[in-house]
Amino acid sequence: MARMTFVARIWYYFRMGYATYLTFIMGYVTTLVTVYYLAIKDIPSLLNIFPKFIPFAVISTAVGVPLAIGVGWFHLKRSPAYSSEMDIGVESNPWYYKLPPGYWLEVWGPVNLELLLQVKKLLKANELLSEEDRVRIENLEKKLEILSKGGYVGSPRRSL
Repeated sequence: MARMTFVARIWYYFRMGYATYLTFIMGYVTTLVTVYYLAIKDIPSLLNIFPKFIPFAVISTAVGVPLAIGVGWFHLKRSPAYSSEMDIGVESNPWYYKLPPGYWLEVWGPVNLELLLQVKKLLKANELLSEEDRVRIENLEKKLEILSKGGYVGSPRRSL
């Protein structure tokens, strides 16, 4: 099992490094070269403006970076696409349906369960626990017990 985890981690690191950094740089340079040598070189009026590649690359970068920032801002702040991406990420991430290892699983889950049990005892002893409250508390108890044992609650990987 540890070997598969190691392989999965290496695969993830490779994909992140390759997709985020290597292909980004290669794609950017390839786009500049392709546009300059296949488009600008064949249009005399543009060749008069950009007779050399370096000024074209500098001006393209000066215009392209703020434009890309604006598009990225729009995607994150104004477009429904980003919130949909986050919804899908939450639905497919199993950690949203169970307690992550560490202090959440070892401390906070059991603490919340114990607090709930003690509050239920106090309410019952003072005859303040209605049947409706008892049912709600017992449902929460069951869920907290499942989570404290490392199980899932809710519906992971549901499709909308």
